[in-house]
Amino acid sequence: MKVAYHSPMPPERSGIADYSALLLPSLRERADVQVIRRGRGRQARGADLAVYHIGNNPEAHGWIVEALRRRPGIVVLHDFVLHHLVAGLTIGRRDGHGYLDAMEREGGVVGRLLGHGVLDKRIPPLWESRPADFHLAGEVLDLATGLIVHSHYVERKAREAGYERRIWRIPHPAWQPPPELCVAASQASASGASASGASASRDSTGSYLVGCFGNVNASKRIPQLLEAFARLRRDRPDARLLLVGATSPGFDLDRRLQRLGLSADGIVREGYVSESRLWSLLAGCDACVNLRAPTMGETSGSAIRQLSLGKPLVVSDVGWFSELPDNVALKVPVDEHEVDTLHAALELLAQNDVVRHSMGVAAAELARREHDLERVAELYATVFEQAAGGEAVADAVLGEVAAAARAVGIEAGSPEATDLAQRLAEVELGR
Repeated sequence: MKVAYHSPMPPERSGIADYSALLLPSLRERADVQVIRRGRGRQARGADLAVYHIGNNPEAHGWIVEALRRRPGIVVLHDFVLHHLVAGLTIGRRDGHGYLDAMEREGGVVGRLLGHGVLDKRIPPLWESRPADFHLAGEVLDLATGLIVHSHYVERKAREAGYERRIWRIPHPAWQPPPELCVAASQASASGASASGASASRDSTGSYLVGCFGNVNASKRIPQLLEAFARLRRDRPDARLLLVGATSPGFDLDRRLQRLGLSADGIVREGYVSESRLWSLLAGCDACVNLRAPTMGETSGSAIRQLSLGKPLVVSDVGWFSELPDNVALKVPVDEHEVDTLHAALELLAQNDVVRHSMGVAAAELARREHDLERVAELYATVFEQAAGGEAVADAVLGEVAAAARAVGIEAGSPEATDLAQRLAEVELGR
């Protein structure tokens, strides 16, 4: 089976490019996958199936939407809210009418009128002020012959939007940390210490280090994080906050730090970093914070890396983050008590080594069990087979499995048969 695979790829600075670079080697062991590059006008010749990775960035995904329009196929929906993508494909290309049509399709006459307000600059851009109210995913959903999603949240949102075709939920694959960090984490686990404490990359002062990775802006709840951390510093002056990522335009980080009395003693700042530097910085953290509001339906590649390293997480109680097990993540509701709850979570992890260690062990186990790269690649391959061959392929596979089970003496109703059925269900067979 030949698959035409549309995705951003490195060296593009895109989380989805990193995702595909991770997945493709294992996927190619299971299928004939041809990566379609940006600017290539034609599909792969003889492709049985086309797969499109869609996110909310028009620069990275605009060309993929255009390819999807030419040939519908399986969409890997990395973000459910696609307002920014649609705005880039319409307003960004001087197609105001296209934007108005998209807004009317989703919001009726009111949506179209709001679109006029945006075009006339009478109201702020909706992709900045109210993106979750108008997801604008309708066209992509119409063109998708099937959806691959990473969370129950996005699956539910797609169904609520009227999508009736097949949806497969496949976990986000996990990166394997560099070997030297794996050794450090293993030694720490055996000794009962935190993995970060065993890492040579840990903050040289030996202080409690909280890491936050990604763009620095309001939607990542950086104002709330800074306020909660300032409170933590009053009782724990040795605590430090590591902020890694570009500061979004219009977000005055320095002014906020000054207002809260946070100086260089408490804040460690890094911009965009290389992959090796990213792992080193992650390894040095005692806990990691991943906040979002509103959520676009994304799954955080940064959080997946943190799980792989056995880091306890503090997350917003929204979207995919809400689905993380309670033993790996402290969840902070986005409400009027957000700063208080966030401060309490940071304080708990700072003062309780046992909690921090147990959460770290559970995080690493979750990454190994749920997000294993080979398991994810196998699930993808199964989707490709089902999408290309439909139920005929599934029936043939089940027939072969049943014959093999009988040949080795596995009887219906036996524990072995039950285990086999569970394994088949994992890859969407036997249901």
